[in-house]
Parts: sequence; structure tokens; C-alpha cells
Amino acid sequence: MEKGIALLSGGIDSPVSIHKVSDRMEIIAVHFHQQAITDGTEIEKVKQLAIILKLKKVLLVPFTPTFTALASKCNHKDYYILGKIAMLTCAQLIAKDENAKFLITGENLGQVSSQTLSNLTTITSFIDTPILRPVLAYDKQETINIAKLIGTYETSKGPELCCLLGPKDPSTKSTKANLEKELSKINLLNLCQDAIKNMEIVNLN
Repeated sequence: MEKGIALLSGGIDSPVSIHKVSDRMEIIAVHFHQQAITDGTEIEKVKQLAIILKLKKVLLVPFTPTFTALASKCNHKDYYILGKIAMLTCAQLIAKDENAKFLITGENLGQVSSQTLSNLTTITSFIDTPILRPVLAYDKQETINIAKLIGTYETSKGPELCCLLGPKDPSTKSTKANLEKELSKINLLNLCQDAIKNMEIVNLN
């Protein structure tokens, strides 16, 4: 069976996305947390979601230094787009270590910020590993209905913590050239490698 690295947040979309492909490949979930800025609530939420989804392994990646660098050194309006590129870049490195051929996200075109068509296209251009987006064209109610059906909704609902460092008026359009210029202000590869060195591996089965 093929293997995929899935970005698992504490929200509604990513668990549903994982559910949609979990019978077709082995899933390793990755959660990029902001401890030092937040407490452990989000991590416990993610662990509970992983148990509900019957996942075997979750990787907890400390990403506060990366998010902080993006917020302080790059154009703040591009924070969400750059943050997604950073997470996928890190997930891609993990995929190579795990011999996984796919990345899976809960991105959805009905959302704003990094999930507009323009920004999804730009984000994808930075990543070599194929990205699967199982709930890309779902409307929010469809996703909520599935989340309730599979038992993740009650755990997922409520505010997410991904917006702590983000702008109030994020960019809805982007180009690769512009984002390359912004990313040149930090050493993303080093930040990702450091995060992976310090990640926690949680085996659930």
C-alpha cells in the first residue's frame, strides 16, 4: 500500500480529508504546533482526532520558530501562504524519510486566505511531491456532515490556533516570483530541518 503524509490540524477539514483517503493508503499524520505561544490543548486535540481516525502514527513538529520568522521577516500579508509553503516543504522532507509518495491536506476552495485558487496554485508550484486535496471542492456543510458521520466533528469544532500570528487582511492573490522574494529573507530549509530534529513521534498502535 502506498504511503501519504497528511497535515492534521485541529480543525474540521483535515480529519475529513484524511478519512477520504485512509482506505487507499497508509497515512502518517503531521501536526505543526506552536507551543511556547500556545499550551498543549491543540496537541491533545490532534492526538484525539488521530485516535478517532485510527491512525498509527502522528508526528508533532515544533514550528513556532518558523512561523515567527515568517511573521517578523516577510511581508505579513503573505503569512498564511508562506506558512502553508513552509509546512508542505517540511512535510515533503518527512515524506522522503518515510518513503511516502503523497502529501494530503484539508485545503478547500471555499475558504479564504491561502486557499484561494491563485494561492493554491502558487503554493503547489513550490512543492515537488504530489499534493492530494480530497475536500477541495466540498462546501463547508458537506464537510461538517462527513465530520459528524465519522465522529471527528465534536473534537474538531471550536476556534483553531493557526491565526495567532496572522494578518487581519491576508493576501488573496500571489505569484511564485513574489513569494520566492519573501522566502529569500529566511532560511526555510534550515528551519524545517531543525523542526524535524526536534519533532515528537507518537505511536498510537
